[in-house]
Amino acid sequence: MELDYAARCLDKLGNPTRLEIIRLLVRAGPDGLSVGALKAHLSIAASTLSHHILHLATVGLIDKRRRGRVLCCTPNYDLLHALVAMLTDECCKGVAHTAAPLAAQSSHGALG
Repeated sequence: MELDYAARCLDKLGNPTRLEIIRLLVRAGPDGLSVGALKAHLSIAASTLSHHILHLATVGLIDKRRRGRVLCCTPNYDLLHALVAMLTDECCKGVAHTAAPLAAQSSHGALG
């Protein structure tokens, strides 16, 4: 994955509402959720939701498609997996001095 593209995707995920949309869609599974269901879960205005969906769809994090008269959103699992893999695949490789401090921080709850 190109670093610039990954940065654009992560930038779009850097908004709490957008991150929650992704979380809801991932929990819903491959069938995704209708925009109406997302709106109900998030309790936000339709125009605000549309704005956030546009940002996520623009970089390919979600797919939108019509099922009859209903607009549904589904997560792009391949892209989400690729983003996570890009961030974790090289964990602790080649930079020995960073591995120990990160391990110590996570065992003390500093990372999460």
